[in-house]
Amino acid sequence: EGLRLHLSSSSSTGYKGVFADRSRFKAQRWVGREDGREVYLGSFETAVEAAVAYARAVGEYQPPAPPTVATEAEGLRLHLSSRNATGYKGVQADGDRFLARHWVDGKEAVSLGTFATPVEAAVAYARAVGE
Repeated sequence: EGLRLHLSSSSSTGYKGVFADRSRFKAQRWVGREDGREVYLGSFETAVEAAVAYARAVGEYQPPAPPTVATEAEGLRLHLSSRNATGYKGVQADGDRFLARHWVDGKEAVSLGTFATPVEAAVAYARAVGE
């Protein structure tokens, strides 16, 4: 669609306007500057789906974010997953943090660590799988 997702280091989901709500993710935004009101955009299975809804609601253009040295310098591609609640392959919620892990030879799960956001965990996964 050409939408630019709005990343946020202060959100536990990694996306602006996206919040965890039990086992789902909700998207919402504020409208108006002085007496703004909150607009509910929906509930979604993954954080990525909610982030797309937010991006659609606020419009497609967002100034480019400053480059993330690790992902751009190494040319990493994040692995999206529509079957995973976090939106990323190899990333799962672990309390208020996110666990990254991958399978070796399809048999053994190797933990890559826990991270503050699903995006950080997805970067660790991408590094581990070498893509």
